[in-house]
Amino acid sequence: MASRIGQHFLQIPGPTNVPDQVLRAIAAPTIDHRGPEFAALVLRLLDALKPVFGTDGPVVIHPASGTGAWEAALVNTLSPGDRVLFCETGHFAALWQQMARSLGLDVVVLPGDWRHGADPDAVRRELDADSGRLIKAVCVVHNETSTGVTSRVPGIRQALDAAGHPALLLVDVVSSLASIDYRHDAWGIDVTVAGSQKGLMLPPGLGFNAVSRKALDAARTARLPKSFWDWRPVIEANRHGLFPSTPATNLLYGLEEALRLLHAEGLPQVFARHARHGAATRAAVRGWGLDVLCADEREYSATLTAVVLPDGHDADHVRAVILERFGMSLGAGLGRLAGRVLRIGHLGRIGDLTLAGTLAGVQMGLQLAGVPLDPRGLDAALDLLRAP
Repeated sequence: MASRIGQHFLQIPGPTNVPDQVLRAIAAPTIDHRGPEFAALVLRLLDALKPVFGTDGPVVIHPASGTGAWEAALVNTLSPGDRVLFCETGHFAALWQQMARSLGLDVVVLPGDWRHGADPDAVRRELDADSGRLIKAVCVVHNETSTGVTSRVPGIRQALDAAGHPALLLVDVVSSLASIDYRHDAWGIDVTVAGSQKGLMLPPGLGFNAVSRKALDAARTARLPKSFWDWRPVIEANRHGLFPSTPATNLLYGLEEALRLLHAEGLPQVFARHARHGAATRAAVRGWGLDVLCADEREYSATLTAVVLPDGHDADHVRAVILERFGMSLGAGLGRLAGRVLRIGHLGRIGDLTLAGTLAGVQMGLQLAGVPLDPRGLDAALDLLRAP
């Protein structure tokens, strides 16, 4: 193992690097989670979260991962045997399907090639064919972390509306929230699922659901078993700045600081920075002569890029070389993509120079691993980064 001098580059697509200001906030002394100081913090947080989700409605905070927030979205709105339509766009969409089956839901899958996002036309055809209105929810991953593909969620809402279908729309934004433009209310989303460890720049440990009025109405009759995940006692306690169970107090301190950083930069500027870094990364990949996994330029992710390696080259070997020589972690290929792709994360609070260093490390690692490439790929990215 090479001597680890200098900062480790954590360039996986989450968890992301936690800013020093957020780490310091998390390190503050724990206070009484039923006292007035904590209640004031919770009320401030709930207000500051709403513009990040693009909602005026409630945002439920769970002391859990994004996977827990997936489960909360399902069990609060559905009943045993309900039919749910899933768009399979990658590894995490597939995992969400597996969860739904384990909960006793009737899962219908629109298969995909993992290089494209959810297809609004295919969703429309499935909804039009559902004359009995048996489909109770449509589930979509906005930004698929395993592939670097961003689905066009407004098109899915348009498909529901065009079909006149009453199904709920549930959307996973775990790797897009606070990094890619997303609008819970304006896009007609019923439940948004998020986690703390990516665009929100926190360690793992908080899951979120933004909830529409229609989803709250569905929760009144949903019969899937739930206790810990039940939204209703959380929303009621939140009115007074409290939680019905013990919250992740110190992570909430960090969340307040992370939201302060986001709002100080401005969400439009945050989105533009991520888009620029995504474009620079793709410029490097194309310049190297390699392929970006995402096959539709309308669906390029601003938070990560999955790079397809040529036949005969093992992506995991390349990742190991880069970690050994340069102290940088890249994301592995997941599921059917194992060994075929490496994923470059470019989300969170990173600047141009961090991305330039990341891409330099990737280029050197590819060369050391014997992957044929054009070394002018890095120059293509730098040209874009130095542009005003």
